Amino acid sequence: MAGHAPPPSGTAPSRALIVWTLILTGAATFMAALDNLVVTTALPVIRDDLGGGLDDLEWIVNGYTLPFACLLLPAAALGDRFGRRRIFSYGIALFTVASAVAALAESTDLLIAARALQGVGAAGIFPLSLTLITAVVPAERRGAALGIWGAINGLAVAGGPLVGGAITDNLSWHWIFWLNVPIGIALLPLVLTRLRESRAPGVTRLDIPGAVLASTGLFGIVLAVVRGSEHGWTSGTVLTGFVLGGLLMIAFVLWELRTDAPMLPMRLFRSRAFSAVNATNLLMYAGMFGSIFLLTQFLQLIQGYTPTEAGVRMLPWTAMPLLISPLAGAFSDRIGGRPIVAGGLLAMAGGLGWLAVLAEPEVSYASQVPGFVLCGIGMALFFAAIGEMVMASVEPREQGIASGVSNAMRELGGALGVSVLASVFAAQGGYETPQRFTDGLVPAVWGGVVALLAATVAVLIAPGRRSRATRAPGAPDAPAERVPVAA
Repeated sequence: MAGHAPPPSGTAPSRALIVWTLILTGAATFMAALDNLVVTTALPVIRDDLGGGLDDLEWIVNGYTLPFACLLLPAAALGDRFGRRRIFSYGIALFTVASAVAALAESTDLLIAARALQGVGAAGIFPLSLTLITAVVPAERRGAALGIWGAINGLAVAGGPLVGGAITDNLSWHWIFWLNVPIGIALLPLVLTRLRESRAPGVTRLDIPGAVLASTGLFGIVLAVVRGSEHGWTSGTVLTGFVLGGLLMIAFVLWELRTDAPMLPMRLFRSRAFSAVNATNLLMYAGMFGSIFLLTQFLQLIQGYTPTEAGVRMLPWTAMPLLISPLAGAFSDRIGGRPIVAGGLLAMAGGLGWLAVLAEPEVSYASQVPGFVLCGIGMALFFAAIGEMVMASVEPREQGIASGVSNAMRELGGALGVSVLASVFAAQGGYETPQRFTDGLVPAVWGGVVALLAATVAVLIAPGRRSRATRAPGAPDAPAERVPVAA
């Protein structure tokens, strides 16, 4: 195996290295992204098997989300300091072990603990995958490469309920987790021998106080968000989470402004590109994830499809990223990511609007297909170009932490969208009758449309390729692709 080791970081990346990097980072992130939502369709079966109440089922989902969202920034910083390949491989190893524990779990408590460990492992996979790709793919081909990465992740996120339903219906819920074990075992030796190690230049020590403040602050905020729809946004526990989390994040910002080696340099937010792209990420995931959460229930609870049948009928939506994202990513290398992301957001807003207008208990599946297709095309365009925009908004030495911020915004947006749109649903409707369900579904999905339109405005605030090209090198909004990428 030693004879196949990647070339040292001082040499130009070969085509084989680029291909291996895309394959291995794509496989690892697909595994981690799939497990974000794959368990949702199996929850009723898990409840029958292991027992537990509604709170336990919610924590089987949230137990993954919380550590994942809260540890993305520290994981990115660890990769910059100690090696991105190293932390990436640790994330895969932990995720694989945690998946085996989840598959063997005989109680909800053990399953929730295993899901939390999966979330920790996933936090070591996601932000490092982007920087590993960026470190070896030339700037002129980076849009296409990140488009492939986006397509794989979009397929995993959107296909999670289908995979979970199919496995649960035909095997058992345990195989949702067993599936990860051979994949993780196969990936580890390949990651260590086929990927090139890289670090952020100039990073000599880890900002431990910053990592602790960021992790605990995000934990408080995300915990409050995921509990908001259940306990009420003005309840004591939710408000306490927001207040304490917010105070810790303020302390984090103040610390980062005064330390000489910040984990997240606050000057990045002076960049219009960096701030706009992260606002776009937050709003897109809020609108789309919250809507998907309710629409998949509509297909199952109101229209009577099994989890597998509902997943199959979502294929006009979920298959689009795999078909369109790589082509759109290559196109973004020519025209820039902003118009592609904006077009994708408008397509998603149009698709959700179509579904909201038609939503009735007896609506035919055929009439919903155009809305699914529009949402799928829009999601594909978004995933194709957003990664390149994130990487291009900062200097190469800051791309690791930029990836961590982007993924944290994604997780926070998804959790916020599910909670807020579920609250809108509960205020206007309920589960008592099919009509009550659609009474709540329609305003909630329109809320998703509003979030996507706001995301469109946010991405249009970002400077376009031409305006960034006219800036002096080193200016806050200078595109990262104009600076040589450190291997």
